[in-house]
Amino acid sequence: MLCRTAALVLAVAMFGAGPAAAQSQRVLVQRGEVLVRQHCALCHAVGRDDASRYPGAPPFRELSKRYPVDVLEEALAEGFTSGHPAMPEFTFSPERAAAIVAYLMSIQTDPGARPQRR
Repeated sequence: MLCRTAALVLAVAMFGAGPAAAQSQRVLVQRGEVLVRQHCALCHAVGRDDASRYPGAPPFRELSKRYPVDVLEEALAEGFTSGHPAMPEFTFSPERAAAIVAYLMSIQTDPGARPQRR
């Protein structure tokens, strides 16, 4: 009986957390979108179908072709710099960095892309 009770509690916890976790992920993605629109849209395409305003600024939806997007979180939290002199240095809190990466992951045109070596 104890095993059935434990299994039932585990099942309820797993399935009950599903919608809450999905809601939490949606909120994280929305926060990330707000941040990239605020800090990055002046130069970069930050949506699913817009164009970059600055020549050479890669569209964020295609970053997975250049970088493993899921590892950008650490760079964003430690201080993100680019080799391009016109791009300012950005440092985000770990929470904001996680939100930005969640948004970036949500818009990739080819999430399974392997970054090209440069």
